[in-house]
Formats: sequence, C-alpha cells, structure tokens
Amino acid sequence: MTLEQLQLPEQIHVAMIAHAEFCLPEEACGLMAFDDADALQMVYATTNLDRSKVRFTVAPEEHFGAIRHAESRGWRIAGSFHSHPESAAFPSARDIAGALDPEWLHVVVGLANGMPEVRGFRIRDNGVSEVSLVEIP
Repeated sequence: MTLEQLQLPEQIHVAMIAHAEFCLPEEACGLMAFDDADALQMVYATTNLDRSKVRFTVAPEEHFGAIRHAESRGWRIAGSFHSHPESAAFPSARDIAGALDPEWLHVVVGLANGMPEVRGFRIRDNGVSEVSLVEIP
C-alpha cells in the first residue's frame, strides 16, 4: 500500500503553526481549500467556539465565509486543521468520532514537545491513515 502524499506549501505550513501558537493554551482550528486538481490552495484560520484545550468547533459564520471565498475562486473546502496544545500530532478519539466526511484531509498541529509537528490524516470508518505532507516552497 502506497502512502498518500500531499504537497504542503511552506506559507500554509507556517500559517497553521502560527495560528496554533497564537491560540495557546486552547486548540486552534481552521479550514482548508483545494482546487480541482486536489492541490491545497489556502487555509482559513478560524475561531474555536469551544475555547477548549481538547476540542474545537469552527465558528459557523467563519465556516460559511470560507466556503464563499473558496467557491468564488473555484476551490472547495475539503479539510480542516486543528492543534493539540498538550499532545502529539495524531487524531484523538474525539477527532475520529467527529470526522464526518471520509474524503476530508485532517491536519493536526502537535505542540506538546515545544517543537511544532504537522501531520495529515484521512479518517474513514473510524480508521486513521496518514497522509504524507511534503513541504514545498
């Protein structure tokens, strides 16, 4: 079985980490926009309505704003990212249970060791498979 890969533009990688660090000690969250070729085009840093260290809910008005912005450019929202302020970059049981679309990319920014770790995943039928994120300039 071949590991799925996704090109991760450096500026998007930096933006996700910056949002995660800005939101400490709470979880950060955001949405991801892809083009028709499944290339990641943009991330939208959003507000975590839960204001929690262990869960997140994207603010609905920001979710709809991201959809409108993405669609105006011919993109689609097909993923989310969030941080784990005190744990590793791996989906929690809550993340797995809350994953509704098996085609979405789920990116977790782990901040537990003081060194940000960014990892991508597909969550299907309560199973987790890693997506290799290949940083590009």
